[in-house]
Amino acid sequence: MNSLSQKKEENFHRLLKQLSLRCNNEHLYKMALTHGSFAYENRLLVQENNQRLEFLGDAVLELTVSDYLYRTYPNYTEGELTKLRATIVCASSIARVASQLNLGAYLMMGRGEEKSGGRERPSILADAFEALLGAVYLDHGWEAACKFALSCLKPIIEDVFAGRLERDYKTELQEVLQQRSPEPVQYIILNEKGPPHNKVFTAAVIYRNQEIGRGEGYSKKEAESQAAAQALEKWRKDE
Repeated sequence: MNSLSQKKEENFHRLLKQLSLRCNNEHLYKMALTHGSFAYENRLLVQENNQRLEFLGDAVLELTVSDYLYRTYPNYTEGELTKLRATIVCASSIARVASQLNLGAYLMMGRGEEKSGGRERPSILADAFEALLGAVYLDHGWEAACKFALSCLKPIIEDVFAGRLERDYKTELQEVLQQRSPEPVQYIILNEKGPPHNKVFTAAVIYRNQEIGRGEGYSKKEAESQAAAQALEKWRKDE
């Protein structure tokens, strides 16, 4: 066994032990820990990465949280449930879960990506958790995947309902755009209206010299957040 294969094997078993996961198909979990940069740098040894599992895990995660909220809060409206789900499953929340599990330490990652801080990058951590969830789903089925996801998300859900966590649209947008280009995102205040005690601000988010979102709020921070939210919504529709 070469050193790369040995390291991958060690990471795999360490993670399973930490998470108390029973494994039927080792290949799935090893793939979940393989970032695309590692597969690219070692393409003679590794042909797969965690992107397809991340795609599957993302769907499992959204349905898990939707099912949990629907059953647990029967008096909430569709709009309230949607807002709660969005906060729980947003990239920053899932990255926090992955960070608490220390997933970054177990990832097989290319040297360039690692040097640039990839093990702490929220988007990479969130993708890794979703890939791991996808592996659990394929290995053990829906009930096990749902149980695993909710156990990991418990602190996030508790914070959301205690009012300690709000969706960070600006950070989420930054993560999305950085995957395309390192160019900076800028926010500008376009307008202020109303009396001093009840002002309404209008903000725009600028990327590559173009306005990509606009929002209003009773503070500059809220207006910028809403501008980022609109930009994210447009981006998802265009995907």
